[in-house]
Amino acid sequence: MAFPHLARTDLPHHRSAPVTVADRARLVREIAADRARWEPLVRYDALTRWYARLETGPGYEVWLLSWLPGQSSGFHDHGDSAGVMAVVQGELTERSLTASGEGTRVLRPGTQRVFSGGYLHEMVNAALEPAVSVHLYTPGLVEMNQYGAAAVPEHQPEPR
Repeated sequence: MAFPHLARTDLPHHRSAPVTVADRARLVREIAADRARWEPLVRYDALTRWYARLETGPGYEVWLLSWLPGQSSGFHDHGDSAGVMAVVQGELTERSLTASGEGTRVLRPGTQRVFSGGYLHEMVNAALEPAVSVHLYTPGLVEMNQYGAAAVPEHQPEPR
């Protein structure tokens, strides 16, 4: 999948790189808590998930996504990028496939998920209200591999 919007240069990039998982989680919590920063940017698209890059810095980038009821990411990974995501409004359901089996969890505002490169999951807004989430990827997101149900690899890294 191509990401032509990665060429944007008008984004904040004043922070040092979040090196540890704790640094990444802290940055996502900080951005999620700053509603005045992201809330005016939220848009909804009836045909697909809407997204905008909020911030970029050395070795990372932060995205804002909105999800209308029924919208889904499909099963995907983020290539070699690891990340942290947080729901800031509404709720999302995550379905993951790992070596230990399938898991499903409902993510509500304040919930964070940490994942490593190659982690395979699907996010869906299974609720009746729109949802919004903040995602940090390190290194920055350059690939997002989609998987049909029959093509899902058998052995996946466990989420943290």
